[in-house]
Amino acid sequence: MRDRDGTELELQTRDMMDREGVPDGTTVTMKARSERDVREIIREAHDGAAPLRIVGSGTWLRGGHPVDAGRRLDVSGLTGIVEYVPGDLTLTARAGTSLAELGDATAAHHQWLPLDPFGDPRGSLGATLATASCGPLGSSIGQPRDLTVGLTFVTGEGQAVQGGGRVVKNVAGFDLVRLGIGAWGTLGVLTEATVRLRARPEADETLALALPAEPDRLADFLTSLRQAAIDPLCAELLNGALATRLSLGDGEVLLVRLAGNPVAVHHQRDVLARLGDLNEAPGTTWTKLRESDPRDGLVVRMSRKPSELPRLWAAARTITSVEAHATVTRGIVRLRIPDGLTIADADPLAAFDEDDARIIEQGRAGDGVMPSPAGVGELAERLRLAFDPLRILNRGILGESPHDRG
Repeated sequence: MRDRDGTELELQTRDMMDREGVPDGTTVTMKARSERDVREIIREAHDGAAPLRIVGSGTWLRGGHPVDAGRRLDVSGLTGIVEYVPGDLTLTARAGTSLAELGDATAAHHQWLPLDPFGDPRGSLGATLATASCGPLGSSIGQPRDLTVGLTFVTGEGQAVQGGGRVVKNVAGFDLVRLGIGAWGTLGVLTEATVRLRARPEADETLALALPAEPDRLADFLTSLRQAAIDPLCAELLNGALATRLSLGDGEVLLVRLAGNPVAVHHQRDVLARLGDLNEAPGTTWTKLRESDPRDGLVVRMSRKPSELPRLWAAARTITSVEAHATVTRGIVRLRIPDGLTIADADPLAAFDEDDARIIEQGRAGDGVMPSPAGVGELAERLRLAFDPLRILNRGILGESPHDRG
């Protein structure tokens, strides 16, 4: 297969069942090596009304609802740093570039990209932005939409559009950066992004603070923590099972990361020590936390407003054989449910309220992102009509019903 400029596109045939929902039979993978390849593949798919499953490094294939597509568009070949200006604290890279590669490149200049999603460090920049994934740093430094200043993607009609920094072409009336991030590839295939960097702090310490043993004291503990004169980069509650995995003991702990100038960090450490038994922990604990999601089983995110975190944490405590952690400032609890239990089972999530927002970050066919509220769904439909009118990109990944598909 060749595009209109004569560039050969790689085709790979797989005689296997696609676990993300592709029908039985042959799955064809079209591997793009450039943005031009992406445009050409999508144009042909659009002309034939043939849906595409967007695939990068493959670390997010178990997220979202099953995708209804018999072809894959593999963008893992779109790698490399396009431009890095250390003095401006900005970096532009192709979407298939791994977060690990970006970390290595920026470390040489004593800088870092504070995107810290849970999962494999081989995960790509494009997948992180497409899923709007963030980790413990999201509440202090910012989430993907806050850290991205420019974005390029190819729409469902094969048109390349850009927004924000490094603008060549834009679409009037849309904030393309904020629209593309978190759309799960349903508005377009991300090909390039420009992100903000941070200078590495002089002091960076990780501490573990034992949580009160009495469950009814957690709310008072969190209130004291919020009122304390500290400004942590990260603050995560860990249940006993997860604390044990991370070699922090067998009881519940608050894992805290303090960073900045040495004087400020020392002062904040003294403040934390007044709240309970404080111990040092390796800085690598955060990396272990992000990379320790199970290969099998389910990962579920439950959320409400931050004031309801004590109730959510109390519900998580009732589930046995589950590793759980919670972001103190965001009211989010993540549950790692072992293989053998499913979301359809009444037991795992029965302790939570029906109105608690539930997102399946990692699941099997049939699990996935829960349907959005009606108002959000209507807005999303109008956006898809503008960018992907035939819904060929990641069809079904957001849980749209069959009659909504093109």
